[in-house]
Amino acid sequence: MARLDRGPLTPEQGEAFQAWLQGDPRSKGALLRAQALSMLSESAQALGPDFDPAPFEEPRQSPPGISRRKTLIWAGGAVAVTTVVALGLNIPPAGAMISTGRGEIRLVPLKDGSTVLLNTASSIRVKDDAEARRVTLLEGEAYFSVARDPRPFTVDVDGRRLRTTQAGFRVRKLGGSPVDVLVDRGHVDLAAPNRVDVALGANTRLLLSDDRSAAERPQLIAPEIVTRELSWREGKLAFEGETLKQAADTFARYSDIRIQIHDPELAREPVTGLFAANDPVGFSRAVARVFDATLEQQGDKIVLARNGAAH
Repeated sequence: MARLDRGPLTPEQGEAFQAWLQGDPRSKGALLRAQALSMLSESAQALGPDFDPAPFEEPRQSPPGISRRKTLIWAGGAVAVTTVVALGLNIPPAGAMISTGRGEIRLVPLKDGSTVLLNTASSIRVKDDAEARRVTLLEGEAYFSVARDPRPFTVDVDGRRLRTTQAGFRVRKLGGSPVDVLVDRGHVDLAAPNRVDVALGANTRLLLSDDRSAAERPQLIAPEIVTRELSWREGKLAFEGETLKQAADTFARYSDIRIQIHDPELAREPVTGLFAANDPVGFSRAVARVFDATLEQQGDKIVLARNGAAH
């Protein structure tokens, strides 16, 4: 990465570089991560020679619930651009509808001490009474951090009901895709009419079928996948082998800038790394460099192409 930053490669160096990229499927992801670290160091230069990092240093011991592996994941791939998080400091009244715009993340505190973190372009309706704590996810994605309370906490989505007394879990409802439930901690039940409730423990995922008669089968997933799925809470997007087309579609949820890929082969290339959700331009530049593609920005459109398919 340092050699590329110093200037054009010689023909011999270019050949060696391309041979390295093609020699191992992990090479392109490694180069993307190295470029992310390079961007971090360039941003650090802007702080100036008199900057003292001591007041900002984190304690050596990771906070509770954060494993050393998680810490390394975040440190190794972070891009130095952070999305703006709007904090909803006022407790919403019962029956209130709360929404976020494109690219906005909002933290909503509830009266019982629970919180709801709304992702981009999402909306919920809150209802709190003497019998139950209720939230309806109307669209988008939300992470629920549920405080312990004698009353059950329920989340309604697409006519289904999730219930818990204390847990942390994500619910995603995007058009054209099944409702996606991911439990980070605690225990959540999916109410199943005329059947036994489906129980979801920590590190489990469940896709809700449109067929109400079909058996719901939770899937146990690795903690690092949970971390990746919830990276949006930090304003980041994490990819681990998704195609470039899938990554472009994900960025479209967070920005009005659209990434277009005219070369089908390029669109199928796998992407690995951690990127700022609100920086599709920076992501596209990194991709263009790694995959030897051209980048052309036309207003709110970014065109990525190679093999002469630029238009």
